[in-house]
Amino acid sequence: MRDRRMVRWSTYEPFFVTLGDYRVADIVVTHHAHSRWSERVEEDSAGFDKICDYIWGKLKDDKITPYHKNEKDVYLIDSDLVMVTEFTELEGETDLIGNPLHRMIIVTFLGRMSESLELRDLKTYYSWLRHSRRMTLIKNGRKRK
Repeated sequence: MRDRRMVRWSTYEPFFVTLGDYRVADIVVTHHAHSRWSERVEEDSAGFDKICDYIWGKLKDDKITPYHKNEKDVYLIDSDLVMVTEFTELEGETDLIGNPLHRMIIVTFLGRMSESLELRDLKTYYSWLRHSRRMTLIKNGRKRK
C-alpha cells in the first residue's frame, strides 16, 4: 500500500502516512473485518484490495480521525464509519530520522453511526453486546438441560 502522495523527503525514504503518533506504511485487513465490511458497510462482496485502497485513500486525505481522544484503537472514517484497529511496528523499516514505521491491522468494522445510533456511545454499545451475548448463552444453557 505505497504510492507517491505520502510524506517523503527523497526517493530513498520509505512511504508512509501519518495518523496521530503512527506512521502507517502498510495496511492489513483481517478476515473478520472483511466479513463485517460486507455485512455492515457494503453488501456487495468487496475484496481485500478494494478495502485497503479505500482505507489508504482516506488516510491520505486525512479523513480518518480518532473516535475519542482517550480511545487509541477506535477510529472514525468520514466521521461516520467506526473501525477498530491495532498497530504494530514494521521490523527494519524507519523514516529518515529513524522513527519506526507501522502496520495498521484493521480488526473489525463496527458500522456506520448514521445507521446505528448505538455507536455514538461505545461503552453503552459494548455493555449491550455483552448483556445480549450473556442472555443468549443463558437461554441456550436452559434448552440443553
